[in-house]
Amino acid sequence: MSDWEFIKHRTAADGAVWRSTDGGFYKRTGDHTVKEEADFQRRAAELGYPVPQIVADGIEEGRHFFTERSLGEVSLHDAALTGAGGQVADSVIEAAAAISGRLLEAQARTALPAGPQRVRAWVRQAGFTDNVFAENPDLDTPRVHAALDEVVERLSGVAMCHSHLDYGLPNAFTTGVIDWQHHGLAPLGYDVYPMLDIVAFKGGGKGYRLTPAQRAHYLTALDEVATGAYGCPLSGYLADFLLVKCLFFLALMRPVDVSRHDKRLKWHYRRALAQMGLEHYASTTTIDTATFPTLAQFTATFAPTAP
Repeated sequence: MSDWEFIKHRTAADGAVWRSTDGGFYKRTGDHTVKEEADFQRRAAELGYPVPQIVADGIEEGRHFFTERSLGEVSLHDAALTGAGGQVADSVIEAAAAISGRLLEAQARTALPAGPQRVRAWVRQAGFTDNVFAENPDLDTPRVHAALDEVVERLSGVAMCHSHLDYGLPNAFTTGVIDWQHHGLAPLGYDVYPMLDIVAFKGGGKGYRLTPAQRAHYLTALDEVATGAYGCPLSGYLADFLLVKCLFFLALMRPVDVSRHDKRLKWHYRRALAQMGLEHYASTTTIDTATFPTLAQFTATFAPTAP
């Protein structure tokens, strides 16, 4: 590995990400799931998805790996951080709409049949519901399950597609989308429509903010793509997508070490956001992430309580 620079660990695959010394390639290493990721990424490329080209794969020193061409040094997250005063430049929103539109168009073109069984399986996988309810048994209630049942009912007529499941500004570049290790089936639109809203789940820690006008412009651009590629806009399902995201961001958050106040605080913060989202959805079938408090605002009023 002398020709490669270590970038970060990949906990999901028990591996790591490396960059070539010339910056032109990235190598992803780990267990057998790395091979599965490479196989999927090749299929996605064949389907017209904007993904990096894989140039090599195999086993090296007992570990699976694949090497892909770099999409560049600046992700849309990196670009967002350059905005003056923490405000994201409109050019970043345009770039996000463009790459999300390319992904959505490819997903629509290769869509699969929908149905309650597939949608329910997606809710369980993408929302990590088994873990969320195990760590937060007070949320395992008839009202929460009724809300999830409504998500299933509303989305059962929407086509399914091969999806990223963890799509966001850090994984998006102007030329493509990286990091497909969590891929799976999801309703069309789930990857791209929540892209800007999920910034709110980070509690202001991303270092930038988005205006309502930017979020509205992004959704309008996606609806134009969806109408052309699928026959109808999909922004009406944003709340359904965000309800699943509420659970996704709460999963695996309960700290094992209860003495870690920082970890406990973040868990309670994500619980508060999930409860707000669930309450909004159950009452109005909408979720407005602009009403979510930042972590600093939540911390100012937080009082440690059970569960």
